[in-house]
Amino acid sequence: MKVGVVGASGYVGGELLRLLVTHPKIDLTMVTSRQYAGEYVHRVHPSLKGFTELTFSPVDLDKLSSNCDLVFTSVPHGKAVGIVKKLYDTGVKIIDLSADYRLKDPKAYVEYYGLEHPHPELLMRSVYGIPELHRDKIKNSQLVSCPGCMAVTSILAIAPLVKNGLIDLDHVIVDSKIGSSGAGGKPSAGTHHAMRYGVVRPYKPVKHRHTAEIEQEISIIAQSEVKISMSPHAVNIVRGILCTNHTFLKKQITVQELWKMYRAMYKGEPFIRFIRDTKGLYKYPDPKFVIGSNFCDIGFDVDEKNSRLVAMSASDNLMKGAAGSAVQCMNVMNGLDESDGLRYAPINPV
Repeated sequence: MKVGVVGASGYVGGELLRLLVTHPKIDLTMVTSRQYAGEYVHRVHPSLKGFTELTFSPVDLDKLSSNCDLVFTSVPHGKAVGIVKKLYDTGVKIIDLSADYRLKDPKAYVEYYGLEHPHPELLMRSVYGIPELHRDKIKNSQLVSCPGCMAVTSILAIAPLVKNGLIDLDHVIVDSKIGSSGAGGKPSAGTHHAMRYGVVRPYKPVKHRHTAEIEQEISIIAQSEVKISMSPHAVNIVRGILCTNHTFLKKQITVQELWKMYRAMYKGEPFIRFIRDTKGLYKYPDPKFVIGSNFCDIGFDVDEKNSRLVAMSASDNLMKGAAGSAVQCMNVMNGLDESDGLRYAPINPV
């Protein structure tokens, strides 16, 4: 299968290339970058030296659609929307890693992104790219929109609780900690090393854009409106996310019943791991132990006194939060083994 990547010079694009150059079932035929057109890929992503001799090409959508069976679009929000539409009209399969086709309600783009969506007719044709929730739809889709990194990490922890009718749908609190790579490869006043190192910095404590995705997906499961209160924090790591999801129980439940519920929902899922140990230091999910992998680690604890269930989840924001999910969706779309190109144990220590 011939595959191309639009916007392959950033952190997510580089992670996509890392996975694709060793994928057993695909041929990476074209990678684009306006800034680095004509340069060898390994000059921008030195870790790929010896894995590919490709050079970056200018963005040529006609050439992409005629030379690729599937195209990943890994460009900033707002810039993917037109590229995706033009590629979609050619019939090529697309996996978009921006936010431009994640939300089903065009009004949500006005509220969270400040823009009128130019192609609202495509929003309902796009499938939200969490295979654990939408595998059958992804199989038959031409356009998959990969989830936001903090969104997918929290959704996977909360979904079983909602599916089983356990929690108050009006009071769900998502507290997220994310590493610096989540801000992308271009430094700003708040993201260059001197200002980013050593921080635990709240940012966008209300109305973060990923809130809309979490509410959309959890409301689908609940079949009613769910209210999510999300606050992210920038922390002093390069890669990784920890979501501490505070939910409030409508009925009493035992730890054994919770285990059964989580295991029933995610039975056979290759990239879900449950982390809740009674011994040692590593009792709950920790992003340090998912780095470089496509795993989402999930754990929980119960606060009986306050009828609170704390569901914790950890992922690598560049993997399960972006490129790993994208490759997983590609495998599902094309009838491949879902773990192809993704059988990597996490790197430790980092």
